[in-house]
Amino acid sequence: MSKAFGLAQLGNVFDDGALSNRNRIINGAMVFDQRNEGSSVAFTSLAYKLDRWVGAVGTASGTTIQRSTTSPTGFSNSALITIGTGASPVAGAVNRIYQVIEGYNISDFGWGTASASAITLSFWVRSSVTGTFSGALYGASTQQSYAFTYTISAANTFEQKTITISGPTTGTWNSTNGAGVYVNFDLGSGSTFKTSAGSWTTGTYIGVTGSTNLCETSSATFYLTGVQLEVGDLSAATPFEHRPFGDELARCQRYFQKIESLGSVAAYNAFPYTGLSRSTTVAKVSCGWITILRSAPTITFSAASDFAVVNGTGSAKAVTATSVIRTNNNSGVVEFTATGLTAGQATYLTTNNAADPTISVDAEL
Repeated sequence: MSKAFGLAQLGNVFDDGALSNRNRIINGAMVFDQRNEGSSVAFTSLAYKLDRWVGAVGTASGTTIQRSTTSPTGFSNSALITIGTGASPVAGAVNRIYQVIEGYNISDFGWGTASASAITLSFWVRSSVTGTFSGALYGASTQQSYAFTYTISAANTFEQKTITISGPTTGTWNSTNGAGVYVNFDLGSGSTFKTSAGSWTTGTYIGVTGSTNLCETSSATFYLTGVQLEVGDLSAATPFEHRPFGDELARCQRYFQKIESLGSVAAYNAFPYTGLSRSTTVAKVSCGWITILRSAPTITFSAASDFAVVNGTGSAKAVTATSVIRTNNNSGVVEFTATGLTAGQATYLTTNNAADPTISVDAEL
């Protein structure tokens, strides 16, 4: 006999508290790498590398980061940081990998009030160096930090770690589309940015005094994946939330999109962008974004000479310069300079000499 569900049972089944959208970290499984597509790149200057993950190790020259396929069971990727020439950090050194969580995504935490929610941070980590490592959370709009430690017991072995963090009852925490909280994994920052573990304290800190400085060991490796931050004081973190591929990609694209042409055959290497030639040398083209962005973006073209515009039924005209006229979180308008255009004719954007150009649309925090 089948069992009928009443409204109360259905309410329990579809309660979203523990079933979905638990993880406030985006790309915690390190699957998406729109910028570098898995290539090893320098990790010595502060910049986004894998989607939503930013940082640098400036102390150890030659340090790199890349998306790796070395991962624990249940995951396909990790972020791999390989230290170059090891060195001890000076007091003001900042060596870390971190993610900035948007204010909207922590607005339900109640931080800065008497009812501030505790959170649980969990992750998988592997390193060639053992010891007591550290990290910290700090607020974007309040000078408060919570530093924590975790132990890597066995070299070159993935271990899962769980950190429970009390909710701060003071301070002003952003709850809009700006930066809300920074989640840092310290890789050997200097003493200026280290403090005691286990409580909220005034100041901007990245790690814990006396913790292991990965940057000191030449050729050391550090893998990170399965990063999850969820509401609640949990003795054991819930299983990692593997969101559908398309859903997670769209979350990444709220902050960064790499737009490519429609095909690999020269005749079809158009972009989905059209407009009008304003004169014999300038075409104005409207550009739409893949998803709604966090804010008005910065637009970067791989190189002006990679692009061309087709004017009416004419041939493609090589672009010599680009100029972004305006942008918002939905779309933008760009002017392309070329010769031999006919004013008043419809225009579309394409590639030049079958090059493989890209348009980077950046609304990162």
